[in-house]
Amino acid sequence: MDSFHLVIDGKLVDGAQTMPVINPATEASIAHCPRADEVQLNAAVAAAKAAFPAWSGLPIEERRAGLIKVADEMEARLDELSRLLTAEQGKPLDKAVEEIAGSAFILRALANLDLPERTVQEDEKGRFVEQRYPLGVVAAITPWNFPISLLLVKVPPALLAGNTVVAKPAPTTPLTSLRIAEMFNRHLPAGVFNMIVDANDLGSALTAHPDVAKVSFTGSTATGKKVMASVSSLLKRITLELGGNDAAIVLDDVDPKEVAKNLFEGAMVNSGQVCLAIKRAYVHASQYDAVCDELAELARLAVVDEGTQQGAQYGPLQNKAQYDKVREMIAEAADHGRVIGGETLDRPGYFIRPAIVRDIDDDARIVREEQFGPVLPVLRYTELDDAIARANDTDQGLGGTVWAKDKARALDVAGRLETGMVWINSHMNINPFISMGGAKQSGMGQELGQSGLEEFTQRRLVFVPA
Repeated sequence: MDSFHLVIDGKLVDGAQTMPVINPATEASIAHCPRADEVQLNAAVAAAKAAFPAWSGLPIEERRAGLIKVADEMEARLDELSRLLTAEQGKPLDKAVEEIAGSAFILRALANLDLPERTVQEDEKGRFVEQRYPLGVVAAITPWNFPISLLLVKVPPALLAGNTVVAKPAPTTPLTSLRIAEMFNRHLPAGVFNMIVDANDLGSALTAHPDVAKVSFTGSTATGKKVMASVSSLLKRITLELGGNDAAIVLDDVDPKEVAKNLFEGAMVNSGQVCLAIKRAYVHASQYDAVCDELAELARLAVVDEGTQQGAQYGPLQNKAQYDKVREMIAEAADHGRVIGGETLDRPGYFIRPAIVRDIDDDARIVREEQFGPVLPVLRYTELDDAIARANDTDQGLGGTVWAKDKARALDVAGRLETGMVWINSHMNINPFISMGGAKQSGMGQELGQSGLEEFTQRRLVFVPA
């Protein structure tokens, strides 16, 4: 495999050290990745700071043009990038193709947003004009489940608004991100986009750096709290997209076979490694056994295999730490309920078959905590008010779904869920022009759309006398 480099101040740079990147389907190293030290981190921030005045001074149309060139190159190298993503992340190749192609689409969509001046009030005395200006250096920190999609939710709006960026991908999935960093470096001025890679040891130095004006972080709630603490002393701007324990509420008028298929897909997508995946399902007692039986059959038929194998539907867990955590949670669940599936494969790799957990109580760990794996606990209810209360009984509130033939009833239920996003009879219907954000401890701030772009700016109000 070709070599990989950090991107600092327009140059491709070797790391202070190297570290292996593991293919989660084989547990074998596929490449040695450059690993930055704090000196290189400081150099990346300094480069971004130095590049900021000229970059922010360009017309937004020129910044947009550079971003569009990156999207063009991503699309031209779709196969190469997709295969690299499957090798390091583990997802089936067709899903990797979807992520790369979808990320290029997101980049293009976000690059076509705008930040016009806006008159917010006008009378005989004069008018108030809203302006938006960039913040400075933005730190973009991304996780390992969707390394490219989540990178390209952050970087295009940050750069379009006139900021410069230091990005830090997850250490277990840095390779495809580094390839895309090279593209940004080719099409933008030196220092505008920089990328370092660490071994989870430079995060606090980056977020607390005095020359970083804003942090955009996607990851676990626990780490998000640490990020928030590290930026607090300087009152930096921050966007957090954190964990979710998203509930699905299934009403009593559904078709069990149809709803089970949708629940299964919503829970097991990317082997369950999705913040917005369905993490627990509340099913009316009249439908409970039928839905559980259908889910069990889907789990039995699921094809779990290495991502490049024909017909693979679900790949491995991305890393051993997550694999061990999910195995432990499934084993604990077997002591409190009935587990169908959830077996590991007798081969190298972090493979776990989809697991359906039924006849389990709300206080079980697998219900209370985000599993982030191919597991779906199914809980029984008889009174709808009770199901809604139980769904809301969590400190997280990222997303949720409601399933019903009667859309009016479903809309009423959706209006009572304490989350940032609710889908009715669908799941993860995401539009790059529509802003989203979490409730409770699932985050703060908005991503995507106009509000997501404005998160990377400071609002300035100017009074112009008549």
